[in-house]
Amino acid sequence: MNVMSVLNQLMNQAQGGQSHQGGSGSDINRMVNNLGSQLSGGRSSGGSGNSGIDMKSLLGGGALGMLLGSKRGRRMGGTALKYGALAGVGALAWKAYQNHKSNSQDTVPAASAQQGQPLEQLQGADQERRGLEILQAMIMAARADGHIDANERALLTEEIERLSPDDELQAWIQTQFDAPLDAQALAQSADSPQAAREIYVVSAVIIDDQNPMERAWLDQLAGALNIEPNLARELEQQINAEQV
Repeated sequence: MNVMSVLNQLMNQAQGGQSHQGGSGSDINRMVNNLGSQLSGGRSSGGSGNSGIDMKSLLGGGALGMLLGSKRGRRMGGTALKYGALAGVGALAWKAYQNHKSNSQDTVPAASAQQGQPLEQLQGADQERRGLEILQAMIMAARADGHIDANERALLTEEIERLSPDDELQAWIQTQFDAPLDAQALAQSADSPQAAREIYVVSAVIIDDQNPMERAWLDQLAGALNIEPNLARELEQQINAEQV
């Protein structure tokens, strides 16, 4: 399956359609400016509730915009500005882990081989496998509020097809929309503690933590992934640090 090809395109969409190589700061600033113009203009976009913000427009449309769902009227208290964390998710999760270890009483070295490698350092089949875990986490997080109906699924499928997944990956993605939301099953797919942290990061990026159903999913996932509360907070702090 051409997992990383699809995942890299989603990460690129998180940067507003710009390459995430070496330019994340400017991309985030552009997203902030776009957000500010929407707020100052007071525009309301196609059923976006009281927020007046069209997430699909903010992120340049595409499959990621559909996953986030402008139709759900996401609250904008910093939520939209963290999506740049998707680009470089492995490095971000590893940095959070290092910070957590330095502040803990655990003497296990942060560079322990048992932790696994960040996504960006993996190659070949190992990277494809990790990419599949991350993609599954993104889809489950997008479904956590239960608001992807048949019409929205059809539109999302169309956007995903634009990313040119091969037939096997396309079929796999469709099964994810039908599969039960099972935090334990998702956690079992993690091939290492680093993979677990990356799954948590992408899930935290996708969810709206002001939505009780979505926040409950993230908390349930943290337990299934054996991510302790202090580490979960550090991971979320690193995500939020991408806003500035």
